[in-house]
Amino acid sequence: MAQTVFITGASSGIGKATAHFFKSKDWNVVATMRDVSAGRDFANEGSCLVTQLDLLDAKSIDTAVGKALDSFGTIDVLVNNAGYGAYGPLEGTSMESLRRQMEVNFFGLVATIKAVLPGMRKAKSGTIVNVSSVGGRMCYPLGSLYHSSKWAVEGLSEALSYELLALGIKIKIIEPGGVKTDFSGRSFDFSNDESLAEYQPMVTAFRSAQESMDTSGHQTPEEVASLIYGAATDESNQLRYISGKGTQELLKARFPGDEEAFLENLRKRFGL
Repeated sequence: MAQTVFITGASSGIGKATAHFFKSKDWNVVATMRDVSAGRDFANEGSCLVTQLDLLDAKSIDTAVGKALDSFGTIDVLVNNAGYGAYGPLEGTSMESLRRQMEVNFFGLVATIKAVLPGMRKAKSGTIVNVSSVGGRMCYPLGSLYHSSKWAVEGLSEALSYELLALGIKIKIIEPGGVKTDFSGRSFDFSNDESLAEYQPMVTAFRSAQESMDTSGHQTPEEVASLIYGAATDESNQLRYISGKGTQELLKARFPGDEEAFLENLRKRFGL
């Protein structure tokens, strides 16, 4: 019997590539997105359900999960991929922008997890894959909003990994670095109050660096999708999966210790 994966943000980029990757492995795929017209690629694929989901709308999350269960019976893997980046000087950014960043990248992710957990708990199995970022473990200037949301995802995931392990449910974190997607375009929200003159040199430098960035070494969405599939199916208790050689080197310099050994010692302490 085919297993089922439920993916948020499947209209483009990593989410779309992940949906196609799982489909190539003969999984049932639930491809969710805000605008279902963007899911035409999946229209003729019988074991793929395209359905609407907006992380700012809790009802749409519950409805999408309900449709998935009606169609395929179970959700074996949840891939929380949807999100965007809000950048800019904190002082020049509205509280509304801050709240929206957290609502989408963190609270929407939490709501989706809570919606699938009853079925996974009943089945005593399942895997939840949270797509974080290198920005969930280190920070760049002007990224206080985005980094806050991704650090929150990291903390939630690590704590939840202990909580759910005893129930047979695994948590996985994917940490990509640069990916060839439209993250710096439609998935990027930059705030700047030009009257705050003290911040403008940094804003100018940031914008210049962004425009001149060499993306030739960035990963493709398909490479990240392959890592997501591997993490979802390797049956290990490994928590973090770093995507991209450059990202691995960067995080190894920031966190030189053996993290998996540290986590395993904590699992043993709690009898997991």
